[in-house]
Amino acid sequence: MTDKQKETIKALRREGFSYGKVSEKTGLKYEAVKSFCRRNGLIGRGIKQVEDINGRYEFCLNCGTALIQQRHKKRRVFCCDDCRVKWWAEHPEMIKKKAIYSFTCANCGKPFTAYGDSDRKYCSHECYIEKRFGTEDVSI
Repeated sequence: MTDKQKETIKALRREGFSYGKVSEKTGLKYEAVKSFCRRNGLIGRGIKQVEDINGRYEFCLNCGTALIQQRHKKRRVFCCDDCRVKWWAEHPEMIKKKAIYSFTCANCGKPFTAYGDSDRKYCSHECYIEKRFGTEDVSI
């Protein structure tokens, strides 16, 4: 497949042409067109560069690459997994932690918070051990 054919495939897919129509226009096999499109993120029907509400093209939050949105799919925010991981690592304050619970320790009575576990009873492992086994002085 030549570079010119690759560019033609990309242009036709962005205009909304199916794999079959692209195959006819380029003279390539259907399977070759389909696999090229899958490797390059040109899958789905009606792929077009979509403008956001303000009339601008949407860009990757991390690197600024223009994103290709697909109809009837979830909106893309990042161009790749590497950008997604890097952006979230640099912006931990943006994570919406919805499962933060407040408790009072059943052993020491101190208030504490825990993320994700709504059944906690103790603020630490030490409090759990103390409550369960007591604090006997074991001197020989």
